[in-house]
Amino acid sequence: MRLSLFIMCSFLLISCDISQLNNPYTEDDGQLSILYSSFSERPKHLDPAVSYSSNEYVFIGQIYEPPYQYHYLKRPYQLIPLTAEAMPEIRYFNDKDERVLGEDAAIAYTHYIISIKPTIQYQPHPAFKQQNFQLTTEQLEGIHDLSDFEVQGSRELVAADYVYQIKRLAFAKIHSPIAEIMKQYIEGFDQFAKKSSKMSVVDINQLPLSGVKVLNRYQYRITIKGKYPQFRFWLAMPFFAPMPWEADVFYQQKGLKDKNITLDWFPVGTGPYYLAENNPNRQMVLAKNPYFHTERYPTMGEPADKEKGLLEDAGNLLPFIDKVIYVLEKETIPYWSKFLQGYYDASGISSDSFDQAVQFIGDGDAELTEAMKEKGIQLQTAVTTSIYYMGFNMLDAVVGGDSERARKLSQALSIVIDYEEYIAIFQNGRGVAAQGILPPGIFGHQTEQAGINGVVYQWDNEQYQRKSIDMAKRLMEEAGYKGGIDPKTGEALILYFDSTSVSVDDRPRMNWYRKQFAKLGIKLVIRPTDYNRFQEKMRNGHGQLFLWGWNADYPDPENFFFLLYGANGKVKFGGENAVNYHNPEFDRLFEQMRHMDNGLQRLKIIHTMQEIIRNDAPWVFGFHPKSFSLFHRWYKNVKPNLMANNRLKYTRIENDVRAEKRALWNKAVFWPLILSAVLLLLFLLPTITAYKKRKNNTLE
Repeated sequence: MRLSLFIMCSFLLISCDISQLNNPYTEDDGQLSILYSSFSERPKHLDPAVSYSSNEYVFIGQIYEPPYQYHYLKRPYQLIPLTAEAMPEIRYFNDKDERVLGEDAAIAYTHYIISIKPTIQYQPHPAFKQQNFQLTTEQLEGIHDLSDFEVQGSRELVAADYVYQIKRLAFAKIHSPIAEIMKQYIEGFDQFAKKSSKMSVVDINQLPLSGVKVLNRYQYRITIKGKYPQFRFWLAMPFFAPMPWEADVFYQQKGLKDKNITLDWFPVGTGPYYLAENNPNRQMVLAKNPYFHTERYPTMGEPADKEKGLLEDAGNLLPFIDKVIYVLEKETIPYWSKFLQGYYDASGISSDSFDQAVQFIGDGDAELTEAMKEKGIQLQTAVTTSIYYMGFNMLDAVVGGDSERARKLSQALSIVIDYEEYIAIFQNGRGVAAQGILPPGIFGHQTEQAGINGVVYQWDNEQYQRKSIDMAKRLMEEAGYKGGIDPKTGEALILYFDSTSVSVDDRPRMNWYRKQFAKLGIKLVIRPTDYNRFQEKMRNGHGQLFLWGWNADYPDPENFFFLLYGANGKVKFGGENAVNYHNPEFDRLFEQMRHMDNGLQRLKIIHTMQEIIRNDAPWVFGFHPKSFSLFHRWYKNVKPNLMANNRLKYTRIENDVRAEKRALWNKAVFWPLILSAVLLLLFLLPTITAYKKRKNNTLE
């Protein structure tokens, strides 16, 4: 009787619809549209004057609004107004303060006049309600988070907020990473930095900066030395987003600093989202800004966008998502499992999961596996506007200098270091071998035969082919290293490779590099070091060979060519020219090219510059990474935009579809557990019966 009752209860449990017991989210958010994502480590800086990292831009790109942004759909990348009324009015002047209309050579300085839209409001923040006060000890007792302030206010965005932020960039105590660059361009920037060096940040608002001026409530002017067309791209970066002076006053209170309530922890912006929770040990939450100004989804894009469904939301109000929950995930495997269960909406692809997600078809193109297709997952790929390269220190006695010997040595190494093989082995095919310094998508990049690096490749059967090892050996012989032998020692030439790749997982890569050099009889010695020591070696010019990379700040060739400009040498000038390359002709063309607008003349100069550095080979031009991203079917408006930092506002989630798929993929299955219990009971029943019988006999 008891057994029958147990079995009946078991079947009742089986029939119950209990599902998603593995759901990692406990919050009940009703009908809110929520995006679920993750982070692996806390962003160090959320102050737009200091932040310069991609994991930081994930957050501040949604919170802060510079005057301009990149059109989400149009290609090539196009700047459009964000908080500005229109693109900046640009005026050129000579050294006599007379306006110049056409002669570039006569331009002494440039005015950028920017008009911003009225009625734009900041997010709710206590700084706008309590501007000039010091919290008492009693008041501080109940304050642990920004949300603990009961009174939250807002105010209108004004031109002075943009001017104040540029002053913050110049203020030495803030340590903005672009301060040295802006000294070269913004009039009076360096002088302001020196004058303000002994001031506090709350006082710099009263100190004038000659190159930046408020013209009226909604208009300001930036004065640039000479002509620098690329400055317009900087105006789309968070560095030039507005900062209300009240925020600095508010956060300077010692009581708040002691509780880590600072601008680096709690941003203040006008964007579509604000940081509602910053708990780096658990989660970070972006919530929709209730005061966000009117902005609509684009109504135009590329010809194929409509067919791809990217214009379904044309003209609709932004943003679509109410909240974004970023959960701390330090390991890739748990993240991947939760993505497959539908608990994360998008995912990258780690090497461990690549074969499960992606397969390569006959022509080398990537496509999703059948398992991914069945789930309706979308694959998005894009060659990034980045480059990874191996650098030769031009100050080194062996691989550097301007000698034909060093040049032929670096050319030979450029041939034998087979980056196509590297991409296949270590990148899962996610990359494109670089033919020069410019990635796809940057003005001046060439494709097919016109764009090949003739030093390393040859055009054969309508495709480029890496030159033979015999050609590399011939260059080695011409350089004086026949058979890889150093004539000074009579033994194999030894080269030193400084690397921060020191873990066990990095050994296969390092061994691969050794094998590449061994093709020419060269002995490669790996010198592992921590990142700080590596940086010191680079600053002092003590490295010989090393790996480095660069990701575009803005879509212009100047942002890549400046990495080899002599005046940006790492050792002499502290710039980004890590190999300390210097070629007078290249520098002359760079200075000419950087001040030009895009056109045929600029294009010719760019191609000439490419040929110079291909021949000099200060880098082994490695590869441009290719990003692979996965999105569930309910994730809408997916299009790669490698320049925009504020893509989140265009994203839309179909909540109903997600809920349906989660329920389907995560049904709790009880019958194996119940069946095991029943079998166990049946197995034990004879023993229990025998025990009871023996007990009864004993009692009798």
